[in-house]
Amino acid sequence: MPRIVTIQFNSAGKLYDFDAGILDISPRDKVVVETERGTGIATVVKGPIESSADNLPTPLLSIIRVANRDDLDILEQNARKEKEAYEFCNRRIMERSMQMKLVRVEYLFDGSKAVFYFTADGRVDFRDLVKDLAHTFHTRIEMRQIGVRDESKMIGGIGICGRELCCSSWLRDFQPVSVKMAKEQSLALNPTKISGQCGRLLCCLDYEYETYCCLRKSFPKCGKRVRTDSVTGVVDKLNLLTGNITLKLDDGKLVVIRKSEITGEAAASDTPPPQIPASVPAATPTRPQRPPHKGRERRPERPAAAPSEQRDEKKPAAVAAAPDKPASEAKPKPARKKQRSRKHGHRKPGGGTSEGGSGPEPKA
Repeated sequence: MPRIVTIQFNSAGKLYDFDAGILDISPRDKVVVETERGTGIATVVKGPIESSADNLPTPLLSIIRVANRDDLDILEQNARKEKEAYEFCNRRIMERSMQMKLVRVEYLFDGSKAVFYFTADGRVDFRDLVKDLAHTFHTRIEMRQIGVRDESKMIGGIGICGRELCCSSWLRDFQPVSVKMAKEQSLALNPTKISGQCGRLLCCLDYEYETYCCLRKSFPKCGKRVRTDSVTGVVDKLNLLTGNITLKLDDGKLVVIRKSEITGEAAASDTPPPQIPASVPAATPTRPQRPPHKGRERRPERPAAAPSEQRDEKKPAAVAAAPDKPASEAKPKPARKKQRSRKHGHRKPGGGTSEGGSGPEPKA
């Protein structure tokens, strides 16, 4: 079974798994390994652990040897070269007035490449600078632009809490941080108080965010009306850690109570809502009726006219002006059939009756 060890190349850097083979290795030992970038020296974080080959995601690289005295001397020589290269490159940047800031210089273990880390607001043309560096140090030069968080991780420093920066001491990966985390913890939204050395939001805002979210679920929301045995008011402030709630009474006074003292919410209705049995299905909630439109008053509806009056209104003006006749002489007009059955090509002769003749002549 392979013996797996976990190593890191820089303090608080990413962790990598290597195969220790038969070497006697313990934590904090310096080892020489072969990577894609070349030979390097790393520090053992976790001791060898035997693991089955089925659990390994990819084929692991093997550790070459435990670092000896000669390897440590080469490491010290590279540190002196990195300091000289940093000073030389910084002078060239100032002479050329380049809009970039040099952060760190790193030499590979075998001296085959020098990596220059820098920060800049945008793209920088450093072709002439690379020519000067290659001509002076006679090695391959790589310019790598990094962010402000990586800059703080490489340089290190002391945070506003008085301790060493998390990113340079133990934090290996950066987590996304938002202003919502500061609001959830009731912190003052002052950029100088919630920002770190890098100018971004503090990484520690993410540490207790989930705890505050869980605690807030058991507290009433701000602006909600609650009552206790002695007072009734609206929730003004919450202290999730101590469990204290500040209530604003109707007369404007502020009272601090404990969460356990709350006897109910919505003090206006003292009676609890009726309990619906489990066997009876809940009634479907009805939609509230909309209030009538106030912009325009609706006209009162006219009373429906009788059928005879509706027919009189549709008569032409000539019929309305005719002289009245006695009721005995007035004869009702025969009603027309609503449905007719006509055959194709057949047409009834003209007339007012269904027999085809003319209607009765009016009496003088």
